[in-house]
Amino acid sequence: MYVRTLTGGLAAAVVASLSLTGGQAVAAPPDTANTPLAARVFTYDASGSAEFRSAVDRGAAIWNESVDAVELRPVAAGQRANIRVLADNGWPRALPTTLGNGTVYIGRQAVDEGHNTIRISSHELGHILGLPDRKPGPCSSLMSGSSAGTTCTNPYPNAAEKAEVEGNFGGALVGRAPAALPKVIVD
Repeated sequence: MYVRTLTGGLAAAVVASLSLTGGQAVAAPPDTANTPLAARVFTYDASGSAEFRSAVDRGAAIWNESVDAVELRPVAAGQRANIRVLADNGWPRALPTTLGNGTVYIGRQAVDEGHNTIRISSHELGHILGLPDRKPGPCSSLMSGSSAGTTCTNPYPNAAEKAEVEGNFGGALVGRAPAALPKVIVD
């Protein structure tokens, strides 16, 4: 589990080292080279996700536990969300508009076939965070989606998927442009 920590530059700024220069106290400049970037916050609206609301909240929490560069939060009342999550009778799918923005459908068709709702939620949110499908694939790969079978209940991204999201949002791989987002990702 990743834990957002305060290091380096922030500590230097908080505990300013003072030196006496010509009788004046001078604060040392912050060490910005070691300061982690703040997480990019994206809000989601799961009010239309019907019976899948708790699975959506858990899927968002899994991403929050897994990466440092992004934080998914429920939208505040009266605000517009970056991500809309809806339930319907079709197959699960994501319609990303820009990185971190779009619409997710938690389709009942996959649930009726026996697929795990939290895995579906995490997987579809992964698309909104810039990850493509990786089918066929093993259960250890979140983005293998339904190709891992109905017995697969793993809702966690693997190390490569975590690193890709970190890179998409300026984490560990700063400067790498994310892959182009498709208009509709049907899983």
